[in-house]
Amino acid sequence: MPVKAYILITVDALRTREVMEVLRKDKRLHTVNEVLGPYDIVVEIESEQLDDVTKILREDVRPVSGIRNTLTCVVVR
Repeated sequence: MPVKAYILITVDALRTREVMEVLRKDKRLHTVNEVLGPYDIVVEIESEQLDDVTKILREDVRPVSGIRNTLTCVVVR
């Protein structure tokens, strides 16, 4: 059963567009949206296993320059 998760991201104020461009190029990220509120970007991912979510977060999201903080919400139903 596929695993879906949302990654809520805060970025440096002047780097939102730059971060969005980098994330949108990554094929492992299902959707990347700029949002208003306490977070700047919401990324939706789908993977085969929960371990893949962790790997995507560690390898594809957190290393992006300009990202300050992430919060990952795994869908349970």
